[in-house]
Amino acid sequence: MERRQASKFYPHFNQEERPVIDYFTGLFNQLIFKHESILTDFLDPAKRDILKTIVGNDSFIQEYGGYSDAEKKRVFLSEEWVNLRPDAYQIQPYEIDYPQKFIQINHSAVLGTLANSGIDTDTFGDIITDGNGKWQFFAKKELADFFEEQIDRIGRAQVKLKPITFKEVLVPEDDSSEKTEIVASMRIDAVLSGISKQSRGQIQKMINSQLVKLNWHDVIDSNIMVKENDVLSLRHFGRILIEDVSATRKGKYKVVLKLWQTKKRN
Repeated sequence: MERRQASKFYPHFNQEERPVIDYFTGLFNQLIFKHESILTDFLDPAKRDILKTIVGNDSFIQEYGGYSDAEKKRVFLSEEWVNLRPDAYQIQPYEIDYPQKFIQINHSAVLGTLANSGIDTDTFGDIITDGNGKWQFFAKKELADFFEEQIDRIGRAQVKLKPITFKEVLVPEDDSSEKTEIVASMRIDAVLSGISKQSRGQIQKMINSQLVKLNWHDVIDSNIMVKENDVLSLRHFGRILIEDVSATRKGKYKVVLKLWQTKKRN
């Protein structure tokens, strides 16, 4: 296995992602020099994409986020294959105990509390709900004491974090909807304009403000063409999975998609 040079991977990603590339290049080089497996923090899909590009086929990559469809996952890198159990990823699932009869909490409140508690956002994973008031999230087991001692209030609610097992992890609410849209072009600005009912000019302004993501990476060029299985994100609107694309007789495109629309705050 050859030592990696971070600059080799710069052209594949946005300039803002270079610190991440630098970090993961160093991580991979550490693996091949020390011959010791590495367990990362919770990584979102964009960071995992960068890591996999750097590693290539020169290391085994396994990942887990606490449940089957997790978005943020811890990644295990090793030179030899290791059969891992969920416990090996050092993930602690928590249920948030709070007086549900008297107060409500939401995703933004949980995320805000965790993100502002003085720790890095890579130290915790997904925040999930069953849609009926039950909330859970996943944290690095190495920081369990911190989470349990420091997180005692979310918004206006007094809370207690209750450690649970993987068997007790809830089935997350799927609040997506299936939609079909006819768009003039598969350019990202045209697709987002058709779906969000905003003008292409407005979408261009949002791209310039780094409010648009494609497969979890910031979009800086409105000429990018969208294809099946791409995931688009438009800040303050929602997330879109492109499921199927077909041409119409009039030269336009029929796009079948799944939309997770951003919930308006009460």
